[in-house]
Amino acid sequence: MSINTPFTKDNLDNCLKELGKEFRKRNGTKTPAEIVLIGGAAVLANYGFRELTYDVDAIIIASSAMKGAVNNVGDRLGLPNGWLNMDFKKTSSYSDKLLEKSVYYRTFSNVLTVRTVTAEYIIAMKLVAGREYKFDLSDIAGILFEHEKSDNPISYEAIDKAMNDLYGGWHGVSANAKQFLDDAFSSGNYAKLYSEVRESENNAKEIRLRPNQGNSQAIIEDDTADILNQAKQKPSLKDTLEANKKKSKEMFGNGSSQSPKSKNEPEI
Repeated sequence: MSINTPFTKDNLDNCLKELGKEFRKRNGTKTPAEIVLIGGAAVLANYGFRELTYDVDAIIIASSAMKGAVNNVGDRLGLPNGWLNMDFKKTSSYSDKLLEKSVYYRTFSNVLTVRTVTAEYIIAMKLVAGREYKFDLSDIAGILFEHEKSDNPISYEAIDKAMNDLYGGWHGVSANAKQFLDDAFSSGNYAKLYSEVRESENNAKEIRLRPNQGNSQAIIEDDTADILNQAKQKPSLKDTLEANKKKSKEMFGNGSSQSPKSKNEPEI
């Protein structure tokens, strides 16, 4: 891997495998280590829709030998500094309950146990993070889609429980993120929503990286709001006709029953 190469599911597992070997070499087998993959790395490990991530957020429980092992593997494989880090512990999405709620993923070299978090807890973390310029919202849509596709849908109640387990409620979730989840469940079209939100996030990231772009956050929020509106069920034909009829009256008055047909009026 080069420094600019992102992590994929395959090379993530290989990096963890090499880390297990290096840690065993430095620390022996008497004191095992444990890592809980969080965020994008957890999504990458468990789902097919997320193709890559650029760092590995984790809870690391290990002896001091782990730091040297991480650095050595990073140097050997050409990984960026801090490729495995606990920076997310400084963010609002961190909870000390995550370790307790984690599940087994794999063991490497009989000394490094890797765990992840399950769908509803990933979604809870993504809701609290709620960054439109990252992949928080598209990750939520992607997880909902993959579970629906596998006949193992995630319920709103399960997410509500995860929010309470980790954070004691929904107080840390922005109105925009909460509305996103409500509208996602309302529309049920998770595949389309994932595609549209992912495109919006990519655009938002581009805007964020450009200098002197004014109020980029307002642009991001407007873009996300448009997608949420489009994700909702379309109005019925009757509602559309009534709306066009009202618009026609406003434009041409009530006295004309033969007003020109609106360009957007559906054929019936």
